[in-house]
Amino acid sequence: MLEAVDLACERGGRSLFRGLSFALRDGELLRIAGPNGSGKTSLLRIVCGLLSPTAGTVLWDGAEIRRLREEYAKQLVYIGHAAAVKDDLTAAENLRIACTLAGHRVSPRQIRQALDSFELADLPVKRLSQGQRRRAVLARLVVSESMPLWLLDEPYAALDAAAGRLVEELIDGHAARGGAVAFTTHQDTRVRASQVIDLDA
Repeated sequence: MLEAVDLACERGGRSLFRGLSFALRDGELLRIAGPNGSGKTSLLRIVCGLLSPTAGTVLWDGAEIRRLREEYAKQLVYIGHAAAVKDDLTAAENLRIACTLAGHRVSPRQIRQALDSFELADLPVKRLSQGQRRRAVLARLVVSESMPLWLLDEPYAALDAAAGRLVEELIDGHAARGGAVAFTTHQDTRVRASQVIDLDA
């Protein structure tokens, strides 16, 4: 279980949120809502351990994530809003490296199937459109069924309708298998969140 206890975040001298607490259990979906600049991305980065909160703590199965470090990192998939891919590498090479850095072994066949799921040719990323680059990043979800926690920042950004439906299916499927997902989005989605945090409230 993922728990946030009395989290606060200040960026650039401005308070984005404070006193924020929630619990995300196996099989649950958490949607983080709010306008641009409200702290959605900062909250996800705090939860995945990339950003330290101004106050409060994040727990994974009762232990502080800052103490778990790599042990916690191996339990999650974090996909940020920006496409974290290397332009000179192919989509398959980017996916393989992302999984290797996360300590997750994947076979060439699994990588091929993941790219096929998103109808992606294995081309250098610099030759892909913005939407294709986004799909190249999201293909990691196809090979990450075993990861207990998915943290997704604007997963539908730059996607066409078909790719958006596939992401919805992947999120719903992960929750059905007992995984937990926290995601941000400005867009309408058919994914039914177990709980919603509105940072504009």
